Order: sequence, then C-alpha cells, then structure tokens
Amino acid sequence: MIKLIEHKKEKRISVEIAYNSHQIEKMKCINGRKWSASKKLWHFPVKSYVIKELIVIFGIEKVPIEIRDLSNEESLLQVKYEETENKILLQLKRNDKDIEFIKSLKYHSWNKEKMFWLVSKTEENKKQIAAYFGRRLYRGKILGLLKEKVKKAPLTKELHVYEHIKGRLKLIFTYNDSLRMLIKEFPYTRWDSKNKWWTTVDNSFVREQLNTFCLQEQWKQHYYKKPEEEICARPHKDQIVNYRKCPEEYINHLKLKRYSSNTIKIYANMFEEFINYYNNKDIDHINERDILVFLRYLVSERKISISYQNQSVNAIKYYYEKVLGGQRKLYYVERPKKEKSLPIVLNKKEVTKLIKLTDNLKHKTLFMMAYSTGMRNSELLNVKTTDIDEERGIINIRGAKGKKDRISLLSQKFFVILREYYQLYAPKEY
Repeated sequence: MIKLIEHKKEKRISVEIAYNSHQIEKMKCINGRKWSASKKLWHFPVKSYVIKELIVIFGIEKVPIEIRDLSNEESLLQVKYEETENKILLQLKRNDKDIEFIKSLKYHSWNKEKMFWLVSKTEENKKQIAAYFGRRLYRGKILGLLKEKVKKAPLTKELHVYEHIKGRLKLIFTYNDSLRMLIKEFPYTRWDSKNKWWTTVDNSFVREQLNTFCLQEQWKQHYYKKPEEEICARPHKDQIVNYRKCPEEYINHLKLKRYSSNTIKIYANMFEEFINYYNNKDIDHINERDILVFLRYLVSERKISISYQNQSVNAIKYYYEKVLGGQRKLYYVERPKKEKSLPIVLNKKEVTKLIKLTDNLKHKTLFMMAYSTGMRNSELLNVKTTDIDEERGIINIRGAKGKKDRISLLSQKFFVILREYYQLYAPKEY
C-alpha cells in the first residue's frame, strides 16, 4: 500500500508491502529512503523521481497520491550531462539538495579545475541520475580536451584477495555490481565501510566461485598470503637457571578438588612456565602487574591461541585465589573473547570414503562410532560393551567432559560392523 504520511513533521511517501527481497533491494537503491521500525514500513521523500521509481518497481500505472507542486519544487534547474567510456560527467548550478544526491552515488569526485562532478558509469548510477533529475538533464560537452584523457582511463578489472584473520578473506576491487551481488551470497559476509573492503569466510566454495567469476569476466586475480609471524618457542628446562617445578601444594589442591588427570597436567605445566618466567622472584610475591606482563609476553612473543591464553589465566588465578586464598579482585585479569570460526565438516561421500579405505576392522568400528555419536577421543577409548544398548539403539557415555554422563544414538549400520568385530575378536563376551 502506497500513501502519503506525516513523519516527524515532514510529508513522506510510505510503502507498506509483504516481504519481497527483490522489491526491497530495489527500494533500497532510491535516494532518501528510510525504514520506520515503529510503523514497520518504508518511507521516501515526496519527489518526482521517487514516484517514477515506485511505478517501475511495483508495475503500476500511477501512484494514488496528489503531488501538484513537485515540478515547481525542482525549479527545472538544468543539468549538463555527458558520458565517456566508463564515467558520467555532471555540470549544474550549486544546489545543496542536488549535491547531497550526487554525493550519495557510488564513486563520485569533484573536479575543481573544470567545475564538474565525475561519477562511475554503472547501471545503478545511471538509473538513479535519470530518476532524480528527470527533465532537467540535457546532453552537452563538458570536458573538451580533458575528455580524451578520461576516455583512455581503463576500468580496472582486478580482484585482490588477502588472507585476513583466521578463516576469513579480505576482498578489494573496483566497483562491479555482479561481483558485489556474488559476494553477498557467501555466508557470513561483511562490508567494512571504513576501509572500503569486503570480508568473507575462507573455504573451497568461496575460492571456486571467485575463480569462476574472474575467468568468465576476464578479471585478473591477485592472491596475497598472510605473512607468517615469527614465534618465540617456550624455553627448555635446561635453558633456565634454577628451574622450578610446580609446587606440590598446587597439584595436591587440584587432586583434592577431583580435577581430571589431564587438567592437572595442563594446569601444572602452564603454572611452571609462569613461575620460571620470574625464576628469580618469590612465587608468593608476584603481583597482578607481573601477571599482565607475562600474559603480554605469551600473546606478543609466543603467539599463543586464545584458548591457551584462557587456560594460562585459569592456571595462574587458581594458585593465587584458591591455593593461597587471595581476593578475587586483586588478581582480576581480563580474558580475550573466544573466536567464532566455522568447523570443517566432512560430507557423506567423504565419510564413506574414509570408512571404506580403513581395512582394520577395529579402526573402522571406532570411526563409525565417532561419526554416529559425535564422541570425543577420550570418550571413545573408555567405552565398554555394557555401555551399548543395541535394543534401544543408544550408547551410555560415562564420565564425559565435566564428569557428566550422557546418552547418544547409534545407527543400525554401526551394529552390523560391531557384530562382525565381536565375532572375530571377542565371541565369548558378545
């Protein structure tokens, strides 16, 4: 429904429609459009170019709004218009509204010497210029001798692909509507308005699509690998004078709290690295500032992961807060945000190929159990025959992460392999 409304003491053209992605994308191209979250509708300035655009978008003969003074409002200020091979040139008298519109177009610039606006020649820009200026446009020569230089300036057809942060690519290119629409279809794509580049996920599908586009459109593609950072390795025990082992009190406290052997090993190892960083300082006299200096060393020189950093914080805080009974606020250390990267997931064909290529029946059984249940390696190794319930098609996972039991489903195909395995290796128990 299209009607005239008053929004914040200003007359606007409102559009209320059912969700249609194609029509919404077209409406977003209209200069001056806004979305009202409270009224759940789009609204536009009362201008003739808006009326023309809405007629084209919705395929109607006329808009049911009486607009009598639009032609007078535009005052018919003429705009000189010229096209080159890849540029649009506009010359007009100074008008704040017109200048605001030109600045909303993609890739515009002002030529002080010849006093004209230069805009990239794209279908979207041409359409918006024709709709906004309407009868005010007339063709004429603007450039003169400068025109030849602009004609010779080629439109760069190059795509620069950079390895960005972990699992993401950075894409830089001269504006191209087809490539822009292709990139927007990729998952988790973002436009960086400040730096003027696109970022998207780094996977085989995205790279294949970009390669296909460049081949079809005859674009040059430049790929830039992220330079490998030099990582400072952890010093060996023999390289540290007066190497100190993790205090027994620390390990005993972890055991008393019933931490798993794996957690105790990790915490003790990380706390050892910390106390040997300050090997000439009493452990109990290390303060919060020293902890921050050590963490900064891990991040900037050791280039550790976010999970490793969090584990180090846990190991250090445990000693001073739990073992020594220090105040929590005294040893407060900020933690980094966990990165959210997409997992690498095998499809059905890849999993089938993996299982078929495995000749060892025991390994094949483990592969199928892992794929069917989603169990961790440590959980797989601790499975007993009594945990499997074939009748109900389930498996009881005992003492999983966090010392919690859980139940998972097993496929019927798995039981076929399981019977074969037990007939060969453990017929009496089965």
